[in-house]
Amino acid sequence: MKSSSIISTAFVFSMAFLMSNISFAQSEDRPERKGPPTYKMLLEEMDSNEDGKLSAKEVKGPLSKDFDKVDLDEDGFITEEEFKKAPKPKRRERE
Repeated sequence: MKSSSIISTAFVFSMAFLMSNISFAQSEDRPERKGPPTYKMLLEEMDSNEDGKLSAKEVKGPLSKDFDKVDLDEDGFITEEEFKKAPKPKRRERE
């Protein structure tokens, strides 16, 4: 009986150690971001043809819904200058 409780205890501690290492490793993979993304971040994430601009076909998420508002010169692309001048999205109120 004594050996089974030692084995059970060792198993529980091993699993706890393993789970803490997995969760720590996952949090290191994802950089912490506070605030809205920068244009450089958006390019890295969405600029599939690497032309330094974002087309309507490339953008995803909330930016795709407001593409026309951000594309000030209406050429079908969002440049860094247009992105900087874009209206900031309103934050949703918490209920």
